[in-house]
Amino acid sequence: MQDGAGERPFAPHFDGKRFFNPDGAQARGFLDLARWKLTSRREPSADFVADVKPSKPPSDVEGNELRVTLINHSTVLLQHRGHNILTDPIWSERASPFTWIGPHRRRAPGVRWEDLPRIDAVLLSHNHYDHLDIATLRRLADYGKTQFIVPLKLAGYLRSRGIGPVVELDWGESLTASGTTIHSVPAVHFSARGIFDRNRTLWCGYVIENAEGYVYFAGDTAFGEHFARIRERFGAPQLALLPIGAYEPRWFMSPVHMSPDDAVCAHRILGARSSIAIHHGTFQLADEGLDAPQKRLRECSPDDSFLVLHNGQFVTLSHTNDEHR
Repeated sequence: MQDGAGERPFAPHFDGKRFFNPDGAQARGFLDLARWKLTSRREPSADFVADVKPSKPPSDVEGNELRVTLINHSTVLLQHRGHNILTDPIWSERASPFTWIGPHRRRAPGVRWEDLPRIDAVLLSHNHYDHLDIATLRRLADYGKTQFIVPLKLAGYLRSRGIGPVVELDWGESLTASGTTIHSVPAVHFSARGIFDRNRTLWCGYVIENAEGYVYFAGDTAFGEHFARIRERFGAPQLALLPIGAYEPRWFMSPVHMSPDDAVCAHRILGARSSIAIHHGTFQLADEGLDAPQKRLRECSPDDSFLVLHNGQFVTLSHTNDEHR
């Protein structure tokens, strides 16, 4: 599954025990986490916002059109040439190891579970609870037709919970199926499910490449040099899915999360024809308000090439036109 002729396309990022960001700042430690929690001035937000109008995606999209549906948070449905891909799926009420505490859902998913089409592949960017939701993954695995693609050292965790088939990819590795090639690419982030497993598994973004071009799913990432390297290696994406939320306070969040201003810079560096904002509007994970990221993005984005979709909205992209609904 290695992409290329044996050369490592990206810098080393594993020290034999733990993964690390080779070019970016590392995530803050537990003392800084305690400091943030003790000094946090969280912007108030509604407990639940009942403004979602769910949509029902088609079972398949044929031809060269790409249909992209924002479901919620970082969960996006990509449909192209009869192939359906889902990113970081979460339908649970909490992004937490517990059902009674932890960040709770503030908006409904934009696609009801019963309206979800067949899923051919699930891309998981890392193991945080708002991106790797075991309850949702088990429901997808029960269908028996879904391939799960994960970063290094994460496959065993899924298999031990009855989730598969699963394939691991390191940065620079790729997997090809049904005319689509999935490349694992760097992100600036960290991993942890508990107190003692920090950075034991890798984090990543994905390039989803086919004959018409490619979609870049950034996963969860801080701003960094990896955007320029992805542009250099793959060219400009047809579409970039870029995270804009969980950015305040900056002294704590900037090593792991982009602000909306950062995301606009990433959009320009990538040269993306279009970008869609993800990682906002469903769970309040940091100090900024639930809808502050999209408001700030609209203020700092100079044109309509960086889209903010509501849960359930979709865009249809082709080489000749873009249609938003």
